[in-house]
Amino acid sequence: MSRDRNTINPLTEEESYRDFVNTITEDGKRNWIYPKKPSGRFYRYRTVLSWFLLGFLFAGPFITINGNPLILMNILERKFVLFGLVFWPQDFYLFFLAMLTIVIFVVLFTAIWGRLFCGWVCPQTIFMEMLFRKIEYWIEGDFQQQRKLDQKPLDREKILKKGSKHILFFGLSFLIANTFLAYIIGIEELQAIVTAPPTEHLTGFIAIMIFTTVFYGVFARFREQVCLVACPYGRFQSVLVDNDSLAVTYDFARGEGRAKVKDRVKEGDVVTNTPKNADAGVSSYGDCIDCELCVKVCPTGIDIRNGIQLECINCTACMDACDDVMRRIGKPEKLITHTSYNAVVEGAKARFFTPRIVAYLSVFVLMFSVFTYLLVTRPEVNTVILREPGMLFNELPGNRYSNFYNARFFNKTFNEMNVELRLLQPATGEIRFLGEMEPIAGQNQVERRLMVFLPGDVLAGSQTQVEFGIYRDGELIQTVKSQFIGPDPNRRTN
Repeated sequence: MSRDRNTINPLTEEESYRDFVNTITEDGKRNWIYPKKPSGRFYRYRTVLSWFLLGFLFAGPFITINGNPLILMNILERKFVLFGLVFWPQDFYLFFLAMLTIVIFVVLFTAIWGRLFCGWVCPQTIFMEMLFRKIEYWIEGDFQQQRKLDQKPLDREKILKKGSKHILFFGLSFLIANTFLAYIIGIEELQAIVTAPPTEHLTGFIAIMIFTTVFYGVFARFREQVCLVACPYGRFQSVLVDNDSLAVTYDFARGEGRAKVKDRVKEGDVVTNTPKNADAGVSSYGDCIDCELCVKVCPTGIDIRNGIQLECINCTACMDACDDVMRRIGKPEKLITHTSYNAVVEGAKARFFTPRIVAYLSVFVLMFSVFTYLLVTRPEVNTVILREPGMLFNELPGNRYSNFYNARFFNKTFNEMNVELRLLQPATGEIRFLGEMEPIAGQNQVERRLMVFLPGDVLAGSQTQVEFGIYRDGELIQTVKSQFIGPDPNRRTN
């Protein structure tokens, strides 16, 4: 099958380019991508954004809010902190709702802007293009020098350049691994692992080395294959986008048919669309001069002129390259731009609010509103009251009965809190704590044992529902229901 991508017109030609992957050769081997060093205004915007995101990532473990880390995902201890707010296992419904809201947002974002997240915000792209790739350009040079270096025999220059590059790659991977581990176990625990001998924290040391090796393998060898093979988001894109979705798009209506500058008439500094040769077979060419710079700068090795593709991560490198060429030949920019397929066909602006987008947006607003309401109204104290396992009721003189309970109080605020537990229903019952009810420290929990006494005439069979009220400064802040076990009604009447 021919792979001459330059002959493919999205309007007229068979889309055979979709039958193969650019990073795999015909015999199934890896086709190593050597992207040209990008430049331009969009690349500068991406660089500034990456500085901000990288600064936030590496500084995050050291930032605390009222003594709590900014972000902590401690799965082993089941402790999660987001922007200083601690979420306990009892808040799992909020976590589930948050994840569902994020999924809907991803659907909405992708339906509108395509895979823009991948090229601008995704950690894989930021690490690869803004850290590791820049180190590679700095040591080995641009794409032509890199290709020559790989093809030349092993000598002193190649050993020095390759060795220094991979040493820096491994060191940077070690830093990234430690940073991600800090978000899991906390910066204090990580500092203890790093500063102590490996034998004292063997498990932590092994975890760091595993993380480091994985990151090094991804950014030194696997690279763009993460986006093409491992990441599921590219597959989701194919079912979420339509012809109205915004994406990095080649204006084929303006650019086709293609012709080199040498085949066109030049008028001063402007390259016209008029053929030099009257026998060219056409009266006018398109604006694309077939320089292939859009292909050379692409980090996944695709030709954007073939149309929207799974491999495109919307990094806008091709937009910068094409705009630079258009300026040099005196033609308007935005031959490759961020627009929709329908906008190119119709020669109009891209539509933003389509019926599908409105439906997605409505669902997202509803889910986000519900999540925000539940988060804001989340009780300051979460109380769990359960009967003492393995124990039945105690029968007391005067037709009274008692049950043992365990009460666990979770203080979700940052301040120390005094709470009071009262029995609301039945009103004739009584509570007695086994020990003092001490204040609850901020973002902490305490557990207390207590007894509940009820008169026999209020029992509703072998199980009676009781309701507790949790008070703070005399104000009811939460109610909790439980069961009170009593004697069998038939036994009491006999």
